[in-house]
Amino acid sequence: MNFVFNKPCSHGLRRTGMRLMQTVALALLVSFAIPARAGERAIKSRVPPMYPEIAKRMRIEGVVKLSVTVDADGKVTDVKEVSGNHSLAIAAMDAVRKWRFDAGTGVDTLEVSLNFALQ
Repeated sequence: MNFVFNKPCSHGLRRTGMRLMQTVALALLVSFAIPARAGERAIKSRVPPMYPEIAKRMRIEGVVKLSVTVDADGKVTDVKEVSGNHSLAIAAMDAVRKWRFDAGTGVDTLEVSLNFALQ
């Protein structure tokens, strides 16, 4: 028996590359679906949520609404789920905790909606 160890395995790499491209495209789609402003404070920086793998497999889509508490410096101090699918809400809350808003005069509570959509 002869074994060839240096034969390239392009099929697995191609599949991995396609999954990566799909994930990036989905993250961009979700980030564009997020409103440019939330309440009275502009969003300075946002982190797009990662679509949960189980939600993708089950083809779960929808809007997640969150209640976001922002301090005077623009940092998110608390995030609570208001409505939407719970598995999508967990991903949305993880992402929104990393967002930064414009500074304000005090603590504000804003409502943020994130739309999760598969292609």
